[in-house]
Amino acid sequence: MRVPRALPGGRLDAHAGNPLLVRTFMITAMRRLASLTFAAALVAAAVSPAGADQKAFLGRWNLSGTGADSGAVYWLEVTEEAGQLSGMFLNRGGSPVKLASIKVEGDELVFTTAAPEGRTGQTFRAKRKGDGLEGSTTARDKTIAFTGVHPPKWPAANADGKHTYGKPVELFDGKSLDTWGVQEAGKPMGWSVVDGAMTNEKGANNLVSKQTFKDFKINAEYKIEPGSNSGIYLRGRYELQVLDDFGKAPETHGHMAIYAWVAPSVNASKPASEWQVMEAVIVGNKVTVTLNGQKIHDNATIQAITGGALDANETQPGPIMLQGDHGKVSYRKVTVTPIVKPGT
Repeated sequence: MRVPRALPGGRLDAHAGNPLLVRTFMITAMRRLASLTFAAALVAAAVSPAGADQKAFLGRWNLSGTGADSGAVYWLEVTEEAGQLSGMFLNRGGSPVKLASIKVEGDELVFTTAAPEGRTGQTFRAKRKGDGLEGSTTARDKTIAFTGVHPPKWPAANADGKHTYGKPVELFDGKSLDTWGVQEAGKPMGWSVVDGAMTNEKGANNLVSKQTFKDFKINAEYKIEPGSNSGIYLRGRYELQVLDDFGKAPETHGHMAIYAWVAPSVNASKPASEWQVMEAVIVGNKVTVTLNGQKIHDNATIQAITGGALDANETQPGPIMLQGDHGKVSYRKVTVTPIVKPGT
């Protein structure tokens, strides 16, 4: 029986019958196939991005807009279970919510926020760059570039320690608003002094203290109208909610909650239109809060920035911010006493 032999170019000669040539042909063909398979693998490795490992995106991230969009501050947490990614996202304001989708495409992390039925969520794209992230998103036909870093690893701290305090700083003297600026430069302040208290108009600007603080004690006296709310931002990043919720159960959005993160241990609110007194001591990422004489947070851990944060530079001093863009509120005392040496 005739057996074909190999010709140049891999063609077969059906008129040859040498068994040795047949064996040589088979070995050559197998080696060529192996070489092609190896080359294909090299090509695939070359085009597959090194940053495609989804584990590179795991963890918590503080995201900050760049340039003119530096006020765009977000928070992201990426987790993995059984090889599948999921995420929680804080989209500038409000509370952290579960993402509608999150995945790695090529070398990019792509995630989309949840949206009401009939609407499309906002999509973000980010790549690893050094120890951080670099990406962009489009909102209302505007592209916002952002960078991302992991939140700081806080050293041990104790808000209940025996601290050494400096000189108190009065942010309101009962007469003027000279110690305050505003969050939105192009928007009217919308605050005035009424009967010795700073009082806002509907939809007013948020007040931002001109002075910044790191570790400190703050004492404030205020009253809120029925159904209204405000917020006291420590370092401009962590909101203690101010809310008319007298008689309601404590929850993460209640009066003096670390907004959306930690509920007060009890509801110590007074009825609307009554003056209320709060004190908070913040050291590092620990805070103790007293409302109307009751301790409602005892050396609680501040888990992350809250919605509406001015920036995500968590280890830096920051201002006090008072929300004025919600309901009507009056502040008659805001005193900050810096901690010059934290106690243990």
